[in-house]
Amino acid sequence: MSGLRELKKARQHESIAEAAIRLFLERGFDEVSVAEVAAAAHVSKPTLFKYFAAKEDLVLARIADHQGEAARVVRAASGDPVATLRVHFLDGLHRRDPVTGLNDVPGVIAYHRLVFDTPSLLQRVSHYMARDEVVLAEALGERYGELTGAVLAAQVLATQRVLARRTWQRLADGASADAVYPEAVSEAERAFALLMVT
Repeated sequence: MSGLRELKKARQHESIAEAAIRLFLERGFDEVSVAEVAAAAHVSKPTLFKYFAAKEDLVLARIADHQGEAARVVRAASGDPVATLRVHFLDGLHRRDPVTGLNDVPGVIAYHRLVFDTPSLLQRVSHYMARDEVVLAEALGERYGELTGAVLAAQVLATQRVLARRTWQRLADGASADAVYPEAVSEAERAFALLMVT
């Protein structure tokens, strides 16, 4: 029974987030109230806030789904953690994972534009990244020690962010994912080579 309850909660969470993102893309983040999102999702405001602590979280649920991903990759790595993170990022490019910036589905490009163009969303993203950095630093610290783990975690996440933003901008400027893919791979290879710990 608890499995069914969890599935129902997950579906409700997704339904609210999708309704919110649809409204925000249509009218802009600042132009849509939480009450309007709740109405569109057919829930009350108190129910909405059981699933999302802040209005910004309605948009960033897709990003929150990736929380701790880099740390999980590192902990599962049998070899060099940075090399494993590099392979993971390259695999994401190959799969056109939106997190890498290399996804030219119009809705994905519009979603990223919404996030990048809304200061309060960017600020909230920075909170997610700070939490990610802490857990990645802990995972890397188990192998390299606390200081190296902390510095390397900051560098890895900054590298991924820069790569994804550069790639997304090319797509937002009109290039296709297939056309950008070779350059995105080349840049990722060069960027991750700078991070290799000796």
